[in-house]
Amino acid sequence: MIDVRLPRVLPKYLHRYFYELDPAQINPAEHPDYVINRLLDKGNLAAARWVLQNFPRERIVQTLCTVGDFSPWSGRFWARYLEIPEDQVACLKPSRLRMRKMSDPY
Repeated sequence: MIDVRLPRVLPKYLHRYFYELDPAQINPAEHPDYVINRLLDKGNLAAARWVLQNFPRERIVQTLCTVGDFSPWSGRFWARYLEIPEDQVACLKPSRLRMRKMSDPY
């Protein structure tokens, strides 16, 4: 179900973060977890501001708590910024950190 309060298009200045797809075809209202994850994990300050201004805080928190694809650095930063206990952030769960370390030992 699409949340009508969410944006339906990505601004052009954010297209560079969606290099594997046609960014003009991405509807943030249809794929909010994907858009939030990509922009908060890989984006710059302008990207983060856009997410914070266009998505409800609850939706951003839900994404951080369910999507394990954030880097540990980003996960910790956003957990502190949004005042989420780190043990609730998906990418900071011990099993996720172990799996990440096995796939990228550096």
